[in-house]
Amino acid sequence: MNGSATMQDWPYLAKYRQENAKLPLPESGENRVVFLGDSITEFWSNEQPLFFQNKTYINRGISGQTTPQMLLRFRADVINLKPKIVVILAGGNDIAGNTGVTTIEMITDNIFSMIELAHVHHIKVILCSVLPANFFYWNPKEKPADRIIELNFNLKKYALSNGILFVDYFSPMADEEKGLKTEFSEDRVHPNAAGYQIMSPLIEAAIQLTINNL
Repeated sequence: MNGSATMQDWPYLAKYRQENAKLPLPESGENRVVFLGDSITEFWSNEQPLFFQNKTYINRGISGQTTPQMLLRFRADVINLKPKIVVILAGGNDIAGNTGVTTIEMITDNIFSMIELAHVHHIKVILCSVLPANFFYWNPKEKPADRIIELNFNLKKYALSNGILFVDYFSPMADEEKGLKTEFSEDRVHPNAAGYQIMSPLIEAAIQLTINNL
């Protein structure tokens, strides 16, 4: 997408527009789950396709996205799909500076706004920690490790204070240098199949617990 097109569709609403239009409303009793996120969510379908097969899971990840972009498309890519649950995994690209310099408070404000929108529309939220990273290959000047830890601390605190289920991907995937363990990634940022195999049972357990409490 060229620069002018990006500015015309900054939140990338066009990416899933056709798929969303073709998606039928949930059937009676269907526990539809939308996964909202960036490349870590989007690439999950490629690295571990069986995870999404034969389930009512809908992947709405977009590579490179930041929380303000996700907030702008939250209605189109989450609310309008009528899910019972939304899984939110976001914030890493904000720290990387993908859409400009940002603070932890700006990131959490956007995520908390998404959560509030979900609650207004009776959608249960599962909030996920950002994965560990101590290096961004597209922005090597950034030192993200401690900012990710701070963000995760604030997200977990908010979740606990508001009765929201929080899934900690960080702890089982971090190495002693606060980065992503080499066996879980080829580029120190994105999970490989082994990385998603760590994440999958954690989120599955959270989804089942949420469904049981619907």
